[in-house]
Amino acid sequence: MTILQLKYVITIANSKSLREAAGKLYISQPALSSAIRELEEELGIKLFERSNKGIFLTEQGKEFLSYSKEAVAQYKLIEDRYLGRDNDKKHFSVSMQHYVFALHAFMNTVKDFDSDKYIYSVHETRTDEVLTGVRDLISEVGVISFSGSNEKVMKKLFREYGLEFHPLLKRETFAYVWKEHPLADKKELSVEELRDYPCIVFDQNSESDFYLSEEALGNYKFDKVIKSNDRATSAELMATLNGYSIGTGIMIASKTLKEGFVTIKLKEEDPLTIGYILRNNHKLSEIGQRYVEELLKFKED
Repeated sequence: MTILQLKYVITIANSKSLREAAGKLYISQPALSSAIRELEEELGIKLFERSNKGIFLTEQGKEFLSYSKEAVAQYKLIEDRYLGRDNDKKHFSVSMQHYVFALHAFMNTVKDFDSDKYIYSVHETRTDEVLTGVRDLISEVGVISFSGSNEKVMKKLFREYGLEFHPLLKRETFAYVWKEHPLADKKELSVEELRDYPCIVFDQNSESDFYLSEEALGNYKFDKVIKSNDRATSAELMATLNGYSIGTGIMIASKTLKEGFVTIKLKEEDPLTIGYILRNNHKLSEIGQRYVEELLKFKED
């Protein structure tokens, strides 16, 4: 079994057909089929089922895929840090849901650890990628949240992924709207009053959107929903289409965002608990410790 074969498995799992996977890998389809067949024989299990509709992972294949992703991620970390041309540079990475305070904490940390050479990464991404990023040590620290709607599921995932969750703050539920929105002058709103306007949510790109939602009220059936995976795009949609998003009410952002949007308390309650995650028994680097110190400045009693 080789890292290359593991990469083949991951690519096939993310493709609709063996032909598509072979194209992505720049190898012939027979060569790819042969490599997978050899791997299946070595493992003594069947990874894929072939049919007229394409190629699909077996149950054993799904389990093997999760281990393959972790192994390839770890190998890439070793390559980047020890085998690459940049192995003399400082490395640090964090993953986060779309929370501006976590980004500000990252920027303050980078200022403190400025040097001649470094590779620092900030992944503002989907919930599942925050979880797997920290589990696989692609990132040292993750910033994540859960609401009452998905608390049990998230805590179960923390246990399964071997992660420690450290709470920072608990926030009530607010709606963000553009300052010229027809309801912008309201002191309090219900979701029902917003039903004629599109709700802008961060796209989790998952069959389990509700369970992995980073917004409160994840199980509410909104009539109009627009999914976006970019903060600036979401802001533009809200301003142009009189859309709204559901969040924490924390307004730490650029001057434009602060002046352009208002927060309104929602009558529906589904408080968000926001915190950071670490891999169990992982000893933080010096810069990782500094980042956590920056996050703790936002901790509420």
